[in-house]
Amino acid sequence: MIVGGGAGGLELATKLGNTVGKRGKARIQLIDKARAHLWKPLLHEVAAGSMDLGVHELNYLAQSHWHHFRYRLGEMVGLDRQRREVQVAPVIDEDGEEITPRRAFSYDTLVIAVGSLTNDFGTPGVKEHAIALETPSDAARFHRRLVNALMRAHAQSEPLRPEQLQVAIIGAGATGVELAAELHNTTRELVAYGLDRIDPDADIKLNVIEAAERILPALPQRLSDAASRLLQSKGVRVCTSARVAEVLPNGVRLASGQTVAAELVVWAAGVKAPDFLRDLDGLETNRANQLIVKQTLQTTRDENIFAIGDCAACPWPAKNSNVPPRAQAAHQQATHLVRQIANRLAGKRLRPYRYRDFGSLVSLGEYTTVGNLMGALVGGSMMIEGYIARVMYTSLYKMHELALHGCTKVALDTLARLITRRTEPHVKLH
Repeated sequence: MIVGGGAGGLELATKLGNTVGKRGKARIQLIDKARAHLWKPLLHEVAAGSMDLGVHELNYLAQSHWHHFRYRLGEMVGLDRQRREVQVAPVIDEDGEEITPRRAFSYDTLVIAVGSLTNDFGTPGVKEHAIALETPSDAARFHRRLVNALMRAHAQSEPLRPEQLQVAIIGAGATGVELAAELHNTTRELVAYGLDRIDPDADIKLNVIEAAERILPALPQRLSDAASRLLQSKGVRVCTSARVAEVLPNGVRLASGQTVAAELVVWAAGVKAPDFLRDLDGLETNRANQLIVKQTLQTTRDENIFAIGDCAACPWPAKNSNVPPRAQAAHQQATHLVRQIANRLAGKRLRPYRYRDFGSLVSLGEYTTVGNLMGALVGGSMMIEGYIARVMYTSLYKMHELALHGCTKVALDTLARLITRRTEPHVKLH
């Protein structure tokens, strides 16, 4: 039983379905509250409008049919370890009608891969006035609000209000920085489609607010400096060492007392695992609600339960810390667990997981991509940028697609998207 159909969970279900599931050695089931999957690092592109959600999302029901596992719609809300049951909440549609009742699914081996959420740290006004890019629907909602804001400003006869067409992005990690770069490009493309009463340079202002001393604080200094120079050259206002005290209906109030006017606010600061993991039938968690796992990816208090991806606090002995919450970690853990579950079914000893850090890449939209590569092939660490970095960034998504579909389907899909892109706007207009 796999709970969570993100990068790690869906890859694991697909690979297990293609192996032990197809051969009838095990029954593989995947539970997720959504009906379709989108690779989470793409959410900022959906929000900015440079990617069409409908083209890139993958239906769970279809994937399960093609790859020999069962998909169960629902959200995990509890666990009974004694009975070995996962408790799933009822699914209610937008009209209030029940689609599926509250259910319990039994398991022999459970893998929890529910990912992470943004952490608002209890900041007043975040839930009411900000959008967190946690799901495809969040990203699509932000894009609709962005397009509406531009059309509203174009149609009105009175001058723009102080907060109009101002965007505040709180948190300058990879998501915040990438979103700022994408928005700078896509807002100008949107305006070019006939919204000629808007002057992008004079009217549209992007603000990136970060509590740390620099943007991309978790990445090397030189990546942070390169990204900061590019954003500032495009007119993006970068505010560092700036802690947010409150999100207002028309802006953001900082701890210093300064107010940043903004019609749209995105909260991209802080990461935590879902709250329901905090007290999941006695499983051990940390302050970020992550399940604490051993080197084998088994939870510390139940050898029948594994956790992978952002919701797992997995030790990284080489750095005397935990594995960072990155897509490459979820991919590696899913690949590792495929072999270990096969060993478990055969009664063999489980091997420990070892994280391999291949570096970090940050896409700055159509302008450039910066990153650093790590490993034996480059002799330690090497900074890259430009076209080569962009190709490598794109290849990360292709690796995810290959894990889900195989070479033939990925090649055909890529060709189809290249053809379609020549006949459609390069930015989503609705």
